[in-house]
Amino acid sequence: MKHSVIVLILMSVCMIGCTDSQKTTSTDNPFFTQWETPFGVPPFDQIKPEHFKPAFEEGMKQHKADIAAIIQNEAEPTFENTLLALDKSGSLLTSVEFVFSNLTSADTNDELQAISKEVSPLLSSHYDDINLNADLFKKVKAVYDKKDGLQLNEEQAMLLDKVYKNFVRGGAELAADKQEELREINKKLSLLSIQFGENVLNENKRFQLIIEDSADLSGLPAAIIESAKSDAEAADMKGKWLFTINKPSMLPFLTYADNRELR
Repeated sequence: MKHSVIVLILMSVCMIGCTDSQKTTSTDNPFFTQWETPFGVPPFDQIKPEHFKPAFEEGMKQHKADIAAIIQNEAEPTFENTLLALDKSGSLLTSVEFVFSNLTSADTNDELQAISKEVSPLLSSHYDDINLNADLFKKVKAVYDKKDGLQLNEEQAMLLDKVYKNFVRGGAELAADKQEELREINKKLSLLSIQFGENVLNENKRFQLIIEDSADLSGLPAAIIESAKSDAEAADMKGKWLFTINKPSMLPFLTYADNRELR
């Protein structure tokens, strides 16, 4: 179900990024092809904003098919045909979400933000359809209720416990009217979360530390000083040095600057 970010996560994304379950028509969309990259790292140089919407749509479509296959399996629910199958479901969607999350966290732009606003309610509805699926929860609960006799190892037991609790916390046991209310709340929260992130991003962009006295640059590496000079010139502040709250600018300043008050 939903999982958010950084280099280690990217490694796992790559492992699940393009699998045999990702069957779709041949296009130039990198999400629909096998990634021939070192360690399967996403080919960020090839991924464009316009690739995300189709990839999200196809990912949700495949995920729904995976879930339907679990529900339609007439065999008695087991760890393998229910929990393991559920854990492996939606591999394309998981891959797209991780890549998109990393880009919007580290290198976002107006186009990606617009996509986020469009896709977020769709994802909210998609995951609610899974969490509130009575037939699917019935199978998960059937396995959970007999967990003590299944001789699961530590990892399997943890997965079963986590998935079952995710369903319960996701509203699986609520009455129908309460589930509809929950859907509306989740939809609103998905958009509010994006708006909050944009507000924080805009505030961060507004922050500027402008240095006019070269003595205040003491301790900083030459490359950082030169970068700050270039940023200042780009902002029409020739002869000054500009530092922002962006990590490549902020962290070196906090690490190396001798001026304690400015740090």
